[in-house]
Amino acid sequence: MQKLLKPKALKQGDKVASVSLSWGGAGVFRAFYQKAKKQFETTFDVRLVEMPHTLDTPQELYDNPAYRLDDLMQAFLDPSVRAILCTIGGDDTIRLLSHMTDKHFDIIRKNPKIFLGMSDTTVNHFMCLKAGLSSFYGPSLMYGYAEPDGVPELTRLNTLQTLFNAQPIGILQESQTYRVERFDWAQDNPQTPAKLSSPHSKYIQGRKSATGRLIGGCMEVLNMINGTPLWPNLDQWQDTILFLETSEEMPPASQLLYFLRNLGAQGVLDKLQGILFARPGGDFAPDQQQEQAQWLAHFGDYDKALLQALAEFERSDIPVVTHMDFGHTVPQNILPYGVLCEIDPVQKRVAILESAVV
Repeated sequence: MQKLLKPKALKQGDKVASVSLSWGGAGVFRAFYQKAKKQFETTFDVRLVEMPHTLDTPQELYDNPAYRLDDLMQAFLDPSVRAILCTIGGDDTIRLLSHMTDKHFDIIRKNPKIFLGMSDTTVNHFMCLKAGLSSFYGPSLMYGYAEPDGVPELTRLNTLQTLFNAQPIGILQESQTYRVERFDWAQDNPQTPAKLSSPHSKYIQGRKSATGRLIGGCMEVLNMINGTPLWPNLDQWQDTILFLETSEEMPPASQLLYFLRNLGAQGVLDKLQGILFARPGGDFAPDQQQEQAQWLAHFGDYDKALLQALAEFERSDIPVVTHMDFGHTVPQNILPYGVLCEIDPVQKRVAILESAVV
């Protein structure tokens, strides 16, 4: 993979634009959005501002994908905006692609700044990748930074280290707990969701350290991008570490197997130096204890799918780490695209070896 442009680091007092590039959740749960906004501003001492359509309803955003793209471009073009934060994901950001022209990629390339989001926002990350800009796969405003009991400490520290500090990020820390239980965004004072004990990341394959540049996203969204002009050519996959996660829809492990087989057939698996796989995404009501237990029992199926696909394409040599703190889980670490990462299966650690900002 070629080196990507790194954006400037955030600092106290900077302006951050919030954008709704998929589902209009911020327009439905406005009070919750405002609480999340205040919590983000207070935690990181920045000023969060909305773009013209950030608070549009889901129907308005669905009917007008060009509005969403316009908001994103305005945020990149505004010199007073130092970073762009997605409010939430969704499922149709791919529709923005039909409105993209070379002009839009030029805007991103000529106005590099921090872009942060996850899930369906994978599409926008691959827009940045095509433009040559390093972006950041991490929490959205309303998922990750909006916990009722405050921004999780792991997320807070990792955000400061990744976005506010032009030093190597270092070893990715692991959380002792995580949550999959949802809370009601419509409530004024929602109860803090129950947390589960977090097992350490699992190093399921590989005996030697490997380094590579980070690329990846949400598996279901990568399936949408595959075959479009956003999909990288084989040279861009060279010497990369693929990070993957699954959404709250909890796709079966067979879908992961099929996805990896597709990458194998394309020759992508041959180019990889390693794989990072997140704790599988989940979303349960407080009274769904039985369903939650069944979901937890199937975690190992994803590991088996990874090992099977890699064996089929003779890549049992690369290190693979699963159950990591990124994606559809809380708390989350941020993964910067194109930045050099090391997997050390002997010391059992994953480290980002360089800074993600300048």
